Amino acid sequence: MTYSWYGLAAPTGNNGASQICELDHLVPLELGGADGLGNIWPQCGPDDVRLRDRYFKRKDQVENYLAAKVRAGEMSLEEAQRGIAADWTQYLDVSKAP
Repeated sequence: MTYSWYGLAAPTGNNGASQICELDHLVPLELGGADGLGNIWPQCGPDDVRLRDRYFKRKDQVENYLAAKVRAGEMSLEEAQRGIAADWTQYLDVSKAP
């Protein structure tokens, strides 16, 4: 249903190492995001890289980083929500594990 809401066909064989899309929360649940169509979107690709380097896997790293910052009191929940919704890629470099 979510893919069709966005006017897209659901990818076939979309699992395991061949997964190219994930239905992802724009603002993740751990940052107070809603669990509805207005906050869930198909995040796809690129399919020419390893699974761990696909956008939806890299966004997971950002989500974990921001949630940790909020829990530690180093960032407000509102700032984390606005930042990830506006452009989650702005946190890619700082969210990489040491």
